[in-house]
Amino acid sequence: MRETASAAAKPYHHGDLSRALVQAARRILENEGPAALSLRAVAREAGVSPAAPYHHFKDKNELLEAVAEEGWEQLGAEVAKAREAAPNQRSALSGIGVAYVTFARQNPALYRVMYDGMRDRTEFPEHAKDASSGWNQVECAIIAAGGDPDPAELQLATIAAWCAAHGLAEMASFREFDALKESLGGEEGFIRAILDHLGVFVRPGRDKQPAV
Repeated sequence: MRETASAAAKPYHHGDLSRALVQAARRILENEGPAALSLRAVAREAGVSPAAPYHHFKDKNELLEAVAEEGWEQLGAEVAKAREAAPNQRSALSGIGVAYVTFARQNPALYRVMYDGMRDRTEFPEHAKDASSGWNQVECAIIAAGGDPDPAELQLATIAAWCAAHGLAEMASFREFDALKESLGGEEGFIRAILDHLGVFVRPGRDKQPAV
């Protein structure tokens, strides 16, 4: 495979063409939107021949899967960073929520691709099941904060936490809330306050009714 004249200035000169193509796809997604994405456009952005992407991806859908996988890995890393920075286990859950919403707000096109690739799956892909995944880390954080470890209860709590952050990621851009954000010290303060009010990120588990 031969590099084009512009390839020396692109990520491909490091020797990892697959990653360079994924990064090129991400730049196109964020700058021009999904409609502009094609294997030819990605090749042009990466500075390689039009045929080069086909050595790594059979079609656009396969490339998008690789882009989504990198997005989920990046989100997992942000969640891990938030957990490590939290002063205690209870506040770690709010920190995770903040990290999630911030990631979604900073990478809107990537975020859409990540979810578009998950909707029709009957189960999570392998990379979403390992210990470093965001989903697994939320489960661990819920248990560490005193949540119910029963598998069904844990899954429900994790879904609830995930939905809370996902919904807030959708609404955080509403201009209606600009004044409230300012009064709370900015975007992060706003996000954290909303998550704390939702309760799922700070409550140690569903209240149990006393036995009769």
